Amino acid sequence: MSPFIVPVFALLIPIVAILAKLVFRPWLQLKERQLELSSSVAAEKAAQYAAQTERLEQRVRVLERIVTDRGHDLAGEIERLRDIQTLPAPSVRLAGDKQEEAA
Repeated sequence: MSPFIVPVFALLIPIVAILAKLVFRPWLQLKERQLELSSSVAAEKAAQYAAQTERLEQRVRVLERIVTDRGHDLAGEIERLRDIQTLPAPSVRLAGDKQEEAA
């Protein structure tokens, strides 16, 4: 084994470490920034979904109130309409029919 290998490795290790730091640190910062951006986008979408869900829940509450409040009244109205006797429909004469009768 050559006596120069140990000093060469002794100098190469710090040089490789410094170069790795120069390359690896910006890459880590880039990845960190990408994660921050994607998390902010995800948070914004979650807020939009929460707002949409709240609007839909409000609409469902209104529909439930309409169905439950009007349920008994609606059934009564349907029964009342069933009980009404149907009247014969009046005959309708058109304006052209009157002229033909006169002629």
